[in-house]
Amino acid sequence: MTAPDRTAPLLTVEDLRISFGHGRRRTDVVHGVDLDLRSGECLALVGESGSGKTLTARALVGLTGPGASVTARRLDYGGQDLRTLGAREWRRLRGAGIGLVSQDALVSLDPLRRVGDEVAEPLAVHGVGTRRDRPQRAVDLLREVTVPEPELRARQFPHQLSGGQRQRALIAAGIAAAPRVLIADEPTTALDPSVRAQILDLLAERRATGMAVLLISHDLSAVARLADRIAVMRAGRIVETGPTGELLAAPRHPYTRMLLDSVPTGCRPAEATARVGERVVLRAEGLTKAYPATGGRRAGTVTALDAVSLELREGETLGVLGESGSGKTTLGQTVLGLLEPDAGQVTLLGQPWSGRGEAARAALRGRIQLVQQDPLSSFDPRWTVERIVAEALGAPGRRAARRHRARIAELLALVGLDEGLLERRPRQLSGGQRQRVAIARALAPEPEVIVCDEPVSALDVSVQAQVLDVFAEAQRRLGVALLFISHDLAVVRRMSDRVAVMRAGRIVETGATQEVFTAPKDPWTAHLLEAIPPLEPTRP
Repeated sequence: MTAPDRTAPLLTVEDLRISFGHGRRRTDVVHGVDLDLRSGECLALVGESGSGKTLTARALVGLTGPGASVTARRLDYGGQDLRTLGAREWRRLRGAGIGLVSQDALVSLDPLRRVGDEVAEPLAVHGVGTRRDRPQRAVDLLREVTVPEPELRARQFPHQLSGGQRQRALIAAGIAAAPRVLIADEPTTALDPSVRAQILDLLAERRATGMAVLLISHDLSAVARLADRIAVMRAGRIVETGPTGELLAAPRHPYTRMLLDSVPTGCRPAEATARVGERVVLRAEGLTKAYPATGGRRAGTVTALDAVSLELREGETLGVLGESGSGKTTLGQTVLGLLEPDAGQVTLLGQPWSGRGEAARAALRGRIQLVQQDPLSSFDPRWTVERIVAEALGAPGRRAARRHRARIAELLALVGLDEGLLERRPRQLSGGQRQRVAIARALAPEPEVIVCDEPVSALDVSVQAQVLDVFAEAQRRLGVALLFISHDLAVVRRMSDRVAVMRAGRIVETGATQEVFTAPKDPWTAHLLEAIPPLEPTRP
């Protein structure tokens, strides 16, 4: 195969500026961005939420949204001036010339269309193949991006797929019409380590055939694995650019150094593990849970939990690892009392927890709390931060919340937030601030157990580090125990005293974190750990 010609840029951007509003209300969000991308090259754009990464990328496909003002000294794709395109020309370009894989698969996929139709849509729009051949091509694309049972998944709707499967379906649609440039906006955020590695390998294969990739990610290990060059973005400006190896080994800008320092490494400090008590605060014994399989009565059942047993001691963090569909979330919902097991039992603080009505559980309900991946969906958008936290104190009304303002301010201070945020509503907060409010709400009733279900997977690396520090400080001061569910191996290693590894509804290995990560006994655990990516370039 002839190597792709990289002598001339395929995509060139000079002095890109994006703003919203007019006159005094005008807000500039992207300030003079320059970048170029050649065939067969991967350029990674990294930075925190709000830095302008996604907006910059969407400007390259004409999707900045209403009210946006986009200007550039040069915006060129393959010799075509993108500044002159109208709506019809943009539709012709998207998918075939420049493809886009968005981050939020649940929003990006039409909930009323089958997944196969979504994947096949770019083929129909750009006249690729025949109407008869496109359904099978959609199945083949799902198979390429490692979606299990692609024939079945193509017939299903988005809500019937896991988050990782939906993300892979978006990638399949993004590469369907073989674009020359693919913009991948956080393409691996929702994926398990092994699936994430497969997707990065797929993107690498596409790049090797000449496809140019603009990778937007807060996952620096993914960037190290795939990117030729990195551009670091902060507050709408690119502050540093360079070859991946050089930039990761010797970053020049303080902001770049801060991002690299935020990557979780190592195990939980010994002094934290030493504070774990002997009292068991949560015990699960022989939990079994099955669901009807998709496809009707004849399809049988799917076992989500298969005789799962575990215990959690006061002040301890037990990390639960596993891929999508392994049963992690079902386990969390069951110990919370949101699902009843088909067999087995849960004991909370030495008292029966499962198999009881909510009225019987009322006295203990505040002793176990939840922090989930997306707190925005669990907040009332009309409420202020003050009311959100006050609800957990049993004072949801405005006047009652005011009476508890001192306690609420104390809780916010515990998670590193200023009481000046009390009057803000959820959408006026950053992702990291929302997650800290969620932790403050969980701590309000003084629980002994918090179930954390992927609590930092959607956060930027620096914000992620801050939130993990909040959890650690809450444990140090309050002695709360954490059941920490995550597919992020590095985060689990940093946070956990012990680890439980799940596969197909069963716990296949449990042990001290250091022992499991350095000398796994189960082959499946070893397979998972092989997927931990190094923070160094792996391209030959």
